[in-house]
Amino acid sequence: MPTRHLLLCFLLPVNAFAADTLEEITVTGTREPRLLAETPASVKVISGETLRADKPSHPAQVMGQAPGVWVNVTGGEGHMTAIRQPLTTNPVYLYLEDGIPTRSTGFFNHNALYEINLPQAGGIEVTRGPGTALYGSDAIGGVVNVLTRPAPPTPQLEVSAEVGEYGWKRLLASGGNTWGENGLRADLNLTTTDGWRDHTGYDRQSATLRWDRALGTDAVIKTVLTGSRIDQDTAGSSALVRADYENAPTKNYTPISYRKVSALRLSSAWERETGDTLVSLTPYLRDDSMELLANWSLSYDPTVYTTANRSFGLMGKWRRDFAPLRARLIAGVDLDASPGRREENRLATLTTTGSGVSKLYTAYSVGTRVYDYDVTFIGASPYVHGELSPTKRLRLSAGLRYDDLRYRFDNHFAAGAIAASTRENGGAPVTRYYGQSGDTTVRFHHLSPKLGVTFALDHDTHVFASYNHAFRAPSEGQLFRPSAQTNEARAQLAAASALGLKPVKADQYELGLRGKAASLDYEVSIYRLEKRDDILSYKDPVTSATQVVNAGKTLHRGVELGLGAPMSKAWRLDAALSYAKHSYEQWVIPGTADFSGKDMESAPRVIGNLRLSWSPAAGQRVQLEWVKLGRYWMDQANTRQYEGHDLFNLRANWALNKTLALYGSVQNLLDTRYAESASVSSGVDVFAPGLPRTLYAGIEAKW
Repeated sequence: MPTRHLLLCFLLPVNAFAADTLEEITVTGTREPRLLAETPASVKVISGETLRADKPSHPAQVMGQAPGVWVNVTGGEGHMTAIRQPLTTNPVYLYLEDGIPTRSTGFFNHNALYEINLPQAGGIEVTRGPGTALYGSDAIGGVVNVLTRPAPPTPQLEVSAEVGEYGWKRLLASGGNTWGENGLRADLNLTTTDGWRDHTGYDRQSATLRWDRALGTDAVIKTVLTGSRIDQDTAGSSALVRADYENAPTKNYTPISYRKVSALRLSSAWERETGDTLVSLTPYLRDDSMELLANWSLSYDPTVYTTANRSFGLMGKWRRDFAPLRARLIAGVDLDASPGRREENRLATLTTTGSGVSKLYTAYSVGTRVYDYDVTFIGASPYVHGELSPTKRLRLSAGLRYDDLRYRFDNHFAAGAIAASTRENGGAPVTRYYGQSGDTTVRFHHLSPKLGVTFALDHDTHVFASYNHAFRAPSEGQLFRPSAQTNEARAQLAAASALGLKPVKADQYELGLRGKAASLDYEVSIYRLEKRDDILSYKDPVTSATQVVNAGKTLHRGVELGLGAPMSKAWRLDAALSYAKHSYEQWVIPGTADFSGKDMESAPRVIGNLRLSWSPAAGQRVQLEWVKLGRYWMDQANTRQYEGHDLFNLRANWALNKTLALYGSVQNLLDTRYAESASVSSGVDVFAPGLPRTLYAGIEAKW
């Protein structure tokens, strides 16, 4: 590949190569451009053009365009994700920015997409299921790779200002230029809102700076600096009893909760290609911190805590192409050192009104320190990936990755248990015990094989099949922050049990077909994903206290369908549909419960997204979207069920001239009452209400 082509791979948006789906280019699997037709995986590309047209106020508003993907809203831009898994906060997804994990394995954040400047990204690639050998721990349910925008070839400036109901205001600005061998782009996102529920406002400031530079005739370097600061009241996910959910959804039982987030990432990717050989080195730095008073644990474990970690990493890759059989060999290593810390205090007092799950928390004071430790995650992961084509139509791939991961734990407390008490409304203190492990090193090592095949039935039809093994090491919170207990002995036992958590192991088999029939683009895939030693949370039905354990086995299987078709010159229809079943195959909690054979909670069988677009001219679009979420169980025992919901959203973009355009959207067009999540708390059905009908409008200028 000549340097000019290599530079274009850095500069062009992901869909600029594509005349149709089969010729679409993806970059996630091997960290460089690759034909989707020769990718043995289910990958959905959400283009940069789609992001700039939709201007999502939350990741949920675009992620559902990928079949089988459900992202909900937990408050502000917070979220939980379901990709070939139930809706979960568990670390079973790998979030990337330009191919680099946004966090280390040890410090997973299920809200990862709010740490990325999503509305100004250059595109999103969503790989459903485990990733290739180039990706290790975390990549089980899926890999989400958000791509930054390259520098424009000529001077460019874009500014949009928008307002909406509930105090929504946002300014997006982006601009850049290319001077000879250097290209620069800067993006800025300033957002504020009061929130539609009581005490659910947030403020966000995000910026991205990208510098592309050609080095001589055979090398390029891409340097990206991104940062976000988020200050929000986290109670958007505060669930309500049914009466309030149906009649007073703006209520918030936990107005004292909050979250303050800071995320900074710096990377510099150097690539040199000479002849048939490419070498790339990508050093990176990350700095993440969060202060949190969690709303979901106020009733059984009221604490406020700060977590922070810094990462120093290097991703190295060597690739060689061979003329016979179009063979390709990739070898590399990922290195990551992430020192971090946790400081957590029990709340000493709580002021409340009411009782039960509808109790209102209005004030607090901070009490005893219950966790205070440093922990460093260290990872070294070599891998090898190979591809070849025995025939023109057949493409085979295989990979092997070895992950050597460890935690160095330094507890500022002695081994044992810390007692801490909380008084509610001046009453008798409630004392809980927090187990403490001694200084230790915990190590995990794992070998992950990958196999894939693609075959062209004809020019417009391709079939693919794959087997992927994946795993997930426990995170620092799962290992070193066990749940609070009622006595010292139980606390010590919980601490010892947490240290004994095993990694999650997963095996996925997948068969897919993608192609083009007349003007219809389609992709259909069938998968079976089995997880062993799944790390699951058991919630006590009376106290709502949770305990993390290794379950025996869970099973996830389904079919996914993606369709896209122009119906005429002005009309287009796109669809993303899935039907899946997620079940506990083996999960027995001795002396407590046996969930074997039960469906998993928060796991709808049907997820659908249908978009009808009318574009009479360039720069003009009106789109109606139908979002379908099927019914699902609200508890592990399968006794309560959420009925599901159907939502309709309307979007419009209207260019006034070459410089100015108007845009807007109406979310939840029919003002449907629905739940972002539904569960059972202390034996009572509770619902986190979703956004009512809400209007956003803005104006955009481009020069």
